[in-house]
Parts: sequence; C-alpha cells; structure tokens
Amino acid sequence: MELDTKAWKIIAAVQRDARMSLKSLADEAGLSLPATSERLKRLEEAGVINGYRALISPEAVGYGVQAIIGITTLQPGKARLIEVLKSLPEVLECLHVTGQDSYLLRVATQNIRHLERFVGEINHYGETRTAIVMSAPIPLRPIGPLPNG
Repeated sequence: MELDTKAWKIIAAVQRDARMSLKSLADEAGLSLPATSERLKRLEEAGVINGYRALISPEAVGYGVQAIIGITTLQPGKARLIEVLKSLPEVLECLHVTGQDSYLLRVATQNIRHLERFVGEINHYGETRTAIVMSAPIPLRPIGPLPNG
C-alpha cells in the first residue's frame, strides 16, 4: 500500500490517540468524514493499522519491576518454550532475535522476588541473562514515515 501524506497524518493521529473521534481525525488529516473513514478502513484492511490499545502503566497496576531477559535455547525446545511464555502474564513481549540469544523477553513483575521466581520458571528451557530496567529515556514511540534518502 502506498502511503501518502494524508495517510501518515491518520497514522500519526491514531498512534497518538486511538480514541480520537472520526471528526477530529478528519480535521487533522484535512479530509472529509467519509474519505477519512474509507482511508482508515483501507489502512486496517492492508494491515498497516493492526489494532488499537490502551497503554497501561505497569507501576500503577502493581508491577514495580520490569526486566529484559535474553534466553538461549536449542531448536527442539523452542516451540515448548514459546507455549510456556504465552501462558505467563509477566511476559509483555517476546522477540525472536539473532546473536547470542534465541529470544528477548520484556517482562513485568511485582518485585525482585517475583522476578527471581519467574526466571526460575523459564531457566530449565535454556540459559538466561537478565537486565533490570531502570528507566526508559526513550519510551516505545510511534512509527513515522521513512526518512527520504
């Protein structure tokens, strides 16, 4: 799908506020309501926009510790590990990566003791390396147009 300036305005707006009214979205994109609705529908159907979410503060709901865990596991155990990880609510994200680790996990736990128990649950699937998140000087940010070049 070719993304023009109007499409990027819609994408930027819904990333900033997915609850924005269609009228506000149309005003921001400089399009009519029907044109905005149609473009939004096409962006969804093309898989450019594949969902809308609320961003929840882990700390505000009792998850005081976040960590990044690298795990190296052998091929025969990968499918089972993924099934286990899908069932664990602490896992916020799992990335299949190249390099030393097989996967990188972003997890949230109540405290250090909870993190220790979590690592113990997955340790028998492979070797783990854990880094506790101190802060996020650059939090997850919206995707924008590719730079020209």
